[in-house]
Amino acid sequence: MNLSTSADPRAAYLSATVQTASPQQLLLMLLDRLVLDVRRALAAHERDDRAGGHEHLLHAQDIVAELRVTLDVDAWEGAPQLASLYDFLLAELIRANTTGDRQLTSGCLDLCVALAETWRTAGQSMAS
Repeated sequence: MNLSTSADPRAAYLSATVQTASPQQLLLMLLDRLVLDVRRALAAHERDDRAGGHEHLLHAQDIVAELRVTLDVDAWEGAPQLASLYDFLLAELIRANTTGDRQLTSGCLDLCVALAETWRTAGQSMAS
């Protein structure tokens, strides 16, 4: 059975949330999903489920690639360093995905969590 967005309350809520979110909220949603994907990949790696880890890491790579492509490196003085961080994280996610290395995936998770917390803190300080 194929449910349309209007027939699926969860999908309708998610769609409305994304459509009405501010750019800052969208960024935090992406980063939260990035953390979730890498957590799920690490859990899959710990179960020796390479296919499951692969799918989650692919999605994480897509998120980081999108963050990198949409970053305007001329917008502020820290942007080039952030671009380098995104490039590094993307390379590490790819390496974690190709090797299935739990320790590498765990390191990626630590970086993703720190990145999400940093953006959350920056957003809170901008709001106040």
